[in-house]
Amino acid sequence: MAVTLEQRLTELEVRLSFIDDTLTTVNDAVATHDRYILALRNSIEALRIELQSVRGSLGQAAQDEPPPPHY
Repeated sequence: MAVTLEQRLTELEVRLSFIDDTLTTVNDAVATHDRYILALRNSIEALRIELQSVRGSLGQAAQDEPPPPHY
């Protein structure tokens, strides 16, 4: 049974349609992950700043306190 040119073109069009749909799905997933990674990076940066602030507060508080009585 010989495959006609029209059948071959139809098969290629179907395959292209599936590839296009898959590419759209992958692009959407990548965009979602990119937004999620950006949110995580922002959270980590906020935590880093907060940690520096806490370290600074603890360092100053320890310097201001007198030594324990056993010294």
